[in-house]
Amino acid sequence: MPKMIILGSSNAIPDKDHENTHMIIVGKNHTMLIDCGSNPLLRLEQLNIGFEDVTDIILTHFHADHVAGLPIFLMNMWLLGRKRDLHIYGLDYTIDRFEKMMDLHSWTSWPDFFEVLVHRIPEQEMTPVFRGDEWHIHASPVCHIIPNIGLRMEFNHTQKVISYSCDTEPCPEVVLLAKGADLLIHEAAGASRGHSSAYQAGSIATEADAKSLCLIHYPTGQHGSQSLISEAGKSFTGRVTLAKDFMELDC
Repeated sequence: MPKMIILGSSNAIPDKDHENTHMIIVGKNHTMLIDCGSNPLLRLEQLNIGFEDVTDIILTHFHADHVAGLPIFLMNMWLLGRKRDLHIYGLDYTIDRFEKMMDLHSWTSWPDFFEVLVHRIPEQEMTPVFRGDEWHIHASPVCHIIPNIGLRMEFNHTQKVISYSCDTEPCPEVVLLAKGADLLIHEAAGASRGHSSAYQAGSIATEADAKSLCLIHYPTGQHGSQSLISEAGKSFTGRVTLAKDFMELDC
């Protein structure tokens, strides 16, 4: 059975216990990284996940805390002898900037570099992103400062649905992504342009009729709050948890 593991749970400013938000889905034939704000190599080692096992990376949007670790991760895998193809998915806006970022590192001149296959996601509601033996994924544009996507992940064997808001203001697209989901993973950076509070995340979960809610991309360290779960509980009566680094989610 596949499993999802939170590799980082913090907003843009991490602390010693919380990396920038990113996660991984581990299956039998595919291992999919969602965002790469920092180099995940060491976290994968801690989880006994081989870098060769990573088959796919979804880049939700081109903000540094979601993509800045990708050049060093790709370089490390190359230096360690990776040969397997890697698939990278993102909106045109994101892929264009990813390729420009890598061009600054002259990646096309790295000898014997493994093949990277890019897949451009149309900026449309519920567009198919990935379909495999164990899960399939749809994406919708969400309301952030730059073009961004949220995800709906449906697991074939258990029929479970996990939705991920990514960075967003409350918007109907997330409600659709999370409709009837077993779990909505929703950001709680605080109510501001392009972001949501824990209370707003709870409201979205309620509107979507999600069964449970996990808050992520929240302030940590000296800016952290102890009241996020209770705040979300004011607008959502289901189970609320706070994402933690290395937390494993049932798929």
